[in-house]
Amino acid sequence: MDEIYQRNSAVLAQRWPAVMQRLSAEDATSVPAQLLEGKSSTLTVAGIQLTSRHDRLAEAQTQADSLPADSPVVHLYGTGLGDLQRVLLASASLQQLQVHILNGALFALVLQLLEQQDWLSDPRVSLAYADERTEIQLPFFALPAELVLADDANARIRDRLVSEVHVDFNNQEFSPDNPENVQRLEQGRALLQSDTDVAALFGTQPGREIFVIATGPSLQQHLPRLLSTGEQAHRPLFICVDTAYVPLRKQGIKPDLVVSIDHRITSRHLPSDDTRDIALVYLPRQDAAMLQAWQGPRYVGYSTSPVYARIRQHIPRANLHVGGSVIHPAIDLGVKMGASRITLFGADFAFPGGKTHTGWQDGDLGPQMNIARHWVRDGRGNKVKTQLNFRSYLIELERYIALHPDVQFLNTSRDGALIDGTAFDPDWTAP
Repeated sequence: MDEIYQRNSAVLAQRWPAVMQRLSAEDATSVPAQLLEGKSSTLTVAGIQLTSRHDRLAEAQTQADSLPADSPVVHLYGTGLGDLQRVLLASASLQQLQVHILNGALFALVLQLLEQQDWLSDPRVSLAYADERTEIQLPFFALPAELVLADDANARIRDRLVSEVHVDFNNQEFSPDNPENVQRLEQGRALLQSDTDVAALFGTQPGREIFVIATGPSLQQHLPRLLSTGEQAHRPLFICVDTAYVPLRKQGIKPDLVVSIDHRITSRHLPSDDTRDIALVYLPRQDAAMLQAWQGPRYVGYSTSPVYARIRQHIPRANLHVGGSVIHPAIDLGVKMGASRITLFGADFAFPGGKTHTGWQDGDLGPQMNIARHWVRDGRGNKVKTQLNFRSYLIELERYIALHPDVQFLNTSRDGALIDGTAFDPDWTAP
């Protein structure tokens, strides 16, 4: 084992001394690995097989075949046992293979057990820890076992990889050929034609501070002060997401605009009483009767989703950015209205304090707290429970913020997920 490690580490030290230095500090003994025999052999870590135990080469070839044909550059996330690297490097069209380490201790263990210098020595290979970049690179293949086994240091990139892998599955719901989508759009066609294009709101609040209010648990701590702030003559504009509307109104807080995009939203979430002075911004597919009952002005727009591709040809409307959650178009609306500063409330993307939302019972707005199996870092650097889709929503918000450096984004709680690109508002945020 020592000789194998010496040969592997000699290549690493020569080609990537910084990576080798970091790998030398990894504790390979912390990896609960066991040898698993089949027609061939593999390693299992905490019950998770790194590769097939029967035909590792065939598995690697299947993985390679899922990538775009003849791609000159490929990014591989995870190191595995070296099988996929060897298959990819057998292609004459491959000019560069960038390997991103997802679990340093695991790779250090493999370097002790198996010869890896063949692919490590290939001049087309570059090697780095995944966390050295803030964003994933395309085209990529992520080794499934290491999406589960990624260490904490590489968790943010792991989250982005998982989100990207799930995109096609998640988008199936928004197919324009889905009869349910066709029916939803048709039942709302008359309102779509008569309601005002959301573009009429764009540019109407240049330089104004805008509060975007979501429904995360941390909203609860701000409700009394939001009430007093809302009663001031000169105050920020209040935009809330649909599920925050009832909790706000119960506290006497009247938002200026409500944003809603989900067809599962009903009058239970958006009661129409006393809404004459509140604007509703929505995307089609929502229940027409609920929309019709709204007493205030209504504005309608689309997202870039293909579900709207056909109807937009006949009824053009402006776009709002949608990244899976209603908070994305709410923030995008504020930016397009001209905000110089967006302050976020209840934008937790997690379950701080063991709660899922403010103003609703556990499970009212989605899965219950007890099934949460994932985590993100909160504003203090601690792990806080979340669910998979919340992590995807967080990622899309961070990407959106990165594209809008001219707008200042502030967060008001350290209890929820840390949002890259935001600062904590010292006037609203507890230590």
